[in-house]
Amino acid sequence: MKTDKTIKATFFACLAFSALLVCSTSFAQGASNFTPEWVQRSNEIAYKLLESTAQFAPEFAGQSGVDGYDEDVFDLGDELFERQIAVSEKNIAMLEALLLKEEDPRVAQDIEIMIKSEKDGMEANRINYERVLPYGNLTGLIFAGFRGLLDKQVPLERQKAALVRLKKYTGAAEGYEALTELAKLRLTERSEIPGLIKPFSGEVQQDLERSPVMIQGLQSVFEATELEGYEEDLAVLTEQLTDYNDWVKETILPNTRDSAALPRELYELQLKNYGVDDSPEALIRTGQVGFMNIRNEMMALAPLVAKQKGYETSNYREVIRLLKADQVHGDELMAKYREIMSELDVIIAREGLVSLPDEPARVRMATPAETAQQPAAHLDIPRLVGNTGEFPEFIVPTIEPNEDGSWPESDYAFPAMMWTLSAHEARPGHEMQFTTMIRGGVSTARALFAFNSANVEGWALYAEAITKPYMPLEGQLISLQDRLLRAARIWLDPMLNLGLISAEEAKRVLMEEVVLDDLNAQTEIDRYTFRSPAQATAYYYGYENLQALRASTELRLKDKFDQQEFHDFLLAQGLLPPEILNKAVTEKFITPRLAD
Repeated sequence: MKTDKTIKATFFACLAFSALLVCSTSFAQGASNFTPEWVQRSNEIAYKLLESTAQFAPEFAGQSGVDGYDEDVFDLGDELFERQIAVSEKNIAMLEALLLKEEDPRVAQDIEIMIKSEKDGMEANRINYERVLPYGNLTGLIFAGFRGLLDKQVPLERQKAALVRLKKYTGAAEGYEALTELAKLRLTERSEIPGLIKPFSGEVQQDLERSPVMIQGLQSVFEATELEGYEEDLAVLTEQLTDYNDWVKETILPNTRDSAALPRELYELQLKNYGVDDSPEALIRTGQVGFMNIRNEMMALAPLVAKQKGYETSNYREVIRLLKADQVHGDELMAKYREIMSELDVIIAREGLVSLPDEPARVRMATPAETAQQPAAHLDIPRLVGNTGEFPEFIVPTIEPNEDGSWPESDYAFPAMMWTLSAHEARPGHEMQFTTMIRGGVSTARALFAFNSANVEGWALYAEAITKPYMPLEGQLISLQDRLLRAARIWLDPMLNLGLISAEEAKRVLMEEVVLDDLNAQTEIDRYTFRSPAQATAYYYGYENLQALRASTELRLKDKFDQQEFHDFLLAQGLLPPEILNKAVTEKFITPRLAD
């Protein structure tokens, strides 16, 4: 989903540019018809934090709904790290002073969440500044910023800010220097410091290969609007980015490291940032046990699918490959996704899984540039602060026909897969999670500052699990395949980053045992090794936390347990960390029902 895949990729690119403090502002509280007084007070405090850091990456602050920054651009000025730390220290002092005076326990809890978020962010910023040589995909960041501002859901009056932003990027605006020149300074000013971890060569090379597609994507994004007068400035920016990428190839690429593995300290910091508290060794054991158990389930289910489909094999790997051969392409692809999403809505309502929103979930295919930036399916989330009716969209990577007009076989284009992918990205997964926050008045602290991958991706994998029993048999098998992938992630990711397995062997496991195609297997390896190390472990980790919470809740409530009430309650809490969510379930869900 975009909350985790696209924006987290942006987050770490910004981190490499020392813009950590604001890139995370892509998540915040949305609009509701009624906002309780305590939520309003909490949000006022949170908004002060967002405003205080918006100067560093205003493109993404504006996308999140922080007003007044649409025309502004990345701060890559001198002493960037020192200025960011000063802002964080000031924010922490403000929050701690407010906490001492706060009498409402709900607001106090939100303030504590914000304090922890600020401290964690400052720690990550310090460690990366002290240990890592900066690197970031400037072309990707600029493309992401313009794509967000020029989204079809953004009013034209706001889109006009892109014309101002263009001039600032190129240095044509008075008082501004070309962003590409500032980026060169930031990427090289610490290059002589001994011992800093260099960027991974594979990441830099891949960014260079994909940059022309995203530069072309900038042209497409502007052409799709009603804006006028951008052509000359966009041509200048295109030339600057092309020259900049040539500079990266000549200057940065030769000064990279060959191994993607991270030092243990940095890898454990990554785990913490994503909400994963276990040690790498514990994750490896959890994943390997889960992997074997799930694979056994697949071995038992595959013969039933084979019998139903008339296949002559019962091997789960061969059955999955035969299911993949049933490809849907062209206009029929999105129609099939919409059909299955509609059927999932019927299942959710019929089985009482969770309360459905009034409006339908939406799905579309990505553009080639969007796919270059994010080659995996994800949820595209609108601004959540001050949302005025914008909606999340489930995005499927673009699939291009071959030169001869035929279609390639894609892991995103066979119906058996669409069931669990739609349950994960749309309903009852991510789309429902974020629609609930947009429409339900969740506080900014619980939607933004409590955010981590474990509580977001954990819910989406849990959403797959609660819908799996009602899918057709082939959908159930692919749902298990996806769960097998998440179990593989939680042990392959740490093993790769600790140097315990080669990338070639990890890819073999993904292709032969999980049955991914070559493209998606390589995307997984890229993800574990340099796109977002440690993030992929959060899926299965968060899923296990939720399953444990449900088991303990059912055990205590017995016949008073209602899964729809339980799931509605979980979604209404926002993105609380596991320990706070467990406490909320005990005090506000279990205890009142036991008292009835």
